Amino acid sequence: MYDSRVFHRQLQKRPPIAVGGEGVHIIDADGCRYIDASGGAAVSCLGHGHPDVMAAMHRQIDRLSYAHTSFFTTEVAEQLADLLVETAPQGMSHVYFVSGGSEAVEAALKMARQYFVEAGQPQRRHFIARRQSYHGNTLGALAVGGNEWRRAQFRPLLIDVTHVSPCYEYRDRRDGETPEQYGQRLVAELSETIGRLGAENVMAFVAETVGGATAGVLTPVPGYLKGARELCDRHGILLILDEVMCGMGRTGTLHACEQEGVVPDLLTIAKGLGGGYQPIGAVLAQGRLVEAMQQGSGLFQHGHTYLGHAVACAAALAVQQVIRRDGLLARVREAGQHLHGCLQERFGDHPHVGDIRGRGLFWGMEFVRERGSKAWFDPSLRLHARLKAAAMAEGLMVYPMGGTVDGRCGDHVLLAPPFIASDAELDAIVERLARALDQVLADIKLTT
Repeated sequence: MYDSRVFHRQLQKRPPIAVGGEGVHIIDADGCRYIDASGGAAVSCLGHGHPDVMAAMHRQIDRLSYAHTSFFTTEVAEQLADLLVETAPQGMSHVYFVSGGSEAVEAALKMARQYFVEAGQPQRRHFIARRQSYHGNTLGALAVGGNEWRRAQFRPLLIDVTHVSPCYEYRDRRDGETPEQYGQRLVAELSETIGRLGAENVMAFVAETVGGATAGVLTPVPGYLKGARELCDRHGILLILDEVMCGMGRTGTLHACEQEGVVPDLLTIAKGLGGGYQPIGAVLAQGRLVEAMQQGSGLFQHGHTYLGHAVACAAALAVQQVIRRDGLLARVREAGQHLHGCLQERFGDHPHVGDIRGRGLFWGMEFVRERGSKAWFDPSLRLHARLKAAAMAEGLMVYPMGGTVDGRCGDHVLLAPPFIASDAELDAIVERLARALDQVLADIKLTT
């Protein structure tokens, strides 16, 4: 056992101690500097130590740090909600603040259920979600998620959720099938599933607009989410889009669903909302859902001690104001093109990189043993874990994961650098990642 009283994620080795952060870098206790090329977990959109955000937090602490929301609201929570509704997809009228992404998804699931109870349709009890998705680690969020590794040992505790195919074009689109036809096939599968469960019994379809960590940035094919939206409308089913990882500017628009021309009923956000400066997440809700609760019971039967925390709201408000003031959404689109070009130049013909996919500053690379067959590396090699360690040795933080294909097989790496990253820093990310991958592949060949 390592020398620490902290219950760390990894129980056999203590991680390095982080003592500082400057821009795109995190600094450890030994003075080593790491480029945060994944934003932690797609969180640090403004990097570390941004002076405007720090100043806003200090101002709020000097005034009021905490007031329980069963007694009070705060000016800063009201201001943040106004800003988020102003920039939200059409029809969104209210914001429910929580402390992170899992809580946001959990709240959205409860909102969906309570809405139908208030609307006189209590028989609706089924959620439909997708395999190889990730929606959080609380039990409700874990149940709708399709990350088999995370679900496995907790399966007896999870509610019953029906899962359909992910939008995984690299592996699942058939030869001769256009992207649009592939999307239509996925919508047909969803339609069949709704019919099997009984449309009158289904509450919501839950999906990440752009897939996150489980399968490595799965972008929707043209028309797929529009087809799902139309199907939900036809049957009175809610569409819950999870943009905890891909939202708040990460893909180049404030909300990823803008690029799909789709408006959800409930939209979950977190990570880039507060940029890691404080724990915060939120659910954006369509007005008709809120109105049903207002005219019914008059309350949402849910809550947490720290929801709407004043300092967290101050941090998030400052983050969003900086993004708007500094034109960082345009910078994400511009920097994303640069990063994509660098990745294609360095890895586009790499014999062990099967796919490079993403949008904005949200990119994934899937690794394969052989490109032609798309065969994956033996899971026992733990290529993703080796890559994380090799990248850290290069002074680089990336977000690799295994089980890309089905929860057990396949490896990928996710990149989500801060919006403030310069082109030179993006170049350094690609170069350090290339050296780390070369080292891992050399080590694997030596041991096999």
